Amino acid sequence: MAAAKPSSKSKSKPPAAESQGLRRRIIEAALDIAEDWGWYDIRLHHVAERLKLPLAAVRAEFRDGDAIADAWIATADLAMLAPPRRGFADLPARERLQIVLETWLDALAPHRKVTAEMFRAKLWPVHVHHNLKLVTWTSRTVQWWREAALLDGTGQRRSVEEIGMTLIFLATLARWCRDTSEGQTRTKTYLQRRLERADRFMGRTFPPRKAT
Repeated sequence: MAAAKPSSKSKSKPPAAESQGLRRRIIEAALDIAEDWGWYDIRLHHVAERLKLPLAAVRAEFRDGDAIADAWIATADLAMLAPPRRGFADLPARERLQIVLETWLDALAPHRKVTAEMFRAKLWPVHVHHNLKLVTWTSRTVQWWREAALLDGTGQRRSVEEIGMTLIFLATLARWCRDTSEGQTRTKTYLQRRLERADRFMGRTFPPRKAT
């Protein structure tokens, strides 16, 4: 007797690992195409053609090109949140902040030009919904930067830290987007100066309590 054909209901979804692999392939293909054509001119049907996939397969993983951009940028968050090296917690706060944000930037560096175009696309005046998302994304990224740098400030100190870190993050990102120096060393030097100034400010504003 011939085996019964499995019904459509019995078909299982692809394993998570397979889905993640497909997502990575889509992201990499989109980045490769954007390196040649620019992020503004990328079309998802070109990504599908590059991977020899039906367009619906790309849609099943990403709702649009902006979602691909978000997924690529999120890889930097994972790099930033990776377990730190031994002795990291003993470093001064400004050094921890420097290391963590440099790790974030270095993760995006292989496609710095395309990444910069992604951010500019999000800031395009007609993309109001992207602008609003960018505000939320900035706040969330700064919060994870704080966490990865092991900052424990509370109350007013935390509020001041978050404002200062947001300004430093945005200014540093703007520099990085147009920095063509090897390894973006100019951006990293700029970040170091800003963090040193911020550290002096915090030291004056919130001096350590004297032991009684």
